[in-house]
Amino acid sequence: MTVAKATRTSAAHGDTRIKSLIALIDVLTALVAEENVELAKGLPASRLKQVDEKNRLAEMFERTVAECAAGTTSLNVPDRILREQLMERILKLRAAMDENLVRLRAAIEASNRRIEAVMQAIREQIAAVSPYGASGRVAARPVSSGTSRSA
Repeated sequence: MTVAKATRTSAAHGDTRIKSLIALIDVLTALVAEENVELAKGLPASRLKQVDEKNRLAEMFERTVAECAAGTTSLNVPDRILREQLMERILKLRAAMDENLVRLRAAIEASNRRIEAVMQAIREQIAAVSPYGASGRVAARPVSSGTSRSA
């Protein structure tokens, strides 16, 4: 009878761990989805408010996955419904993260284009007022030679 009770206690503890992992995945998925909406609006990745919290939750999730891979933690889920819920949540998180990766790459590319446009404008402005040419020597300035008709 003691073995059966220990098995039930262990299973209940495992279910609690699985349920807390599902809750973590749900929060992380919602946060990533919120970030994806912000990125879709064209906001730069550096201005997103979700970044710190997303990183914190992702670290927690990665730690759990690493513990499972190392064999220090087991996520053996005997309850079929709970196991299906966990798998469903993992798939939703993966889809949200895949979209997030695509959107972050697009935001980075847009930022790079903005930076390049600003740098090009600065280069053109400097070139227009610089007394030096590309060789480092004083550039010959075009001289305006106007003619006067009043003579």
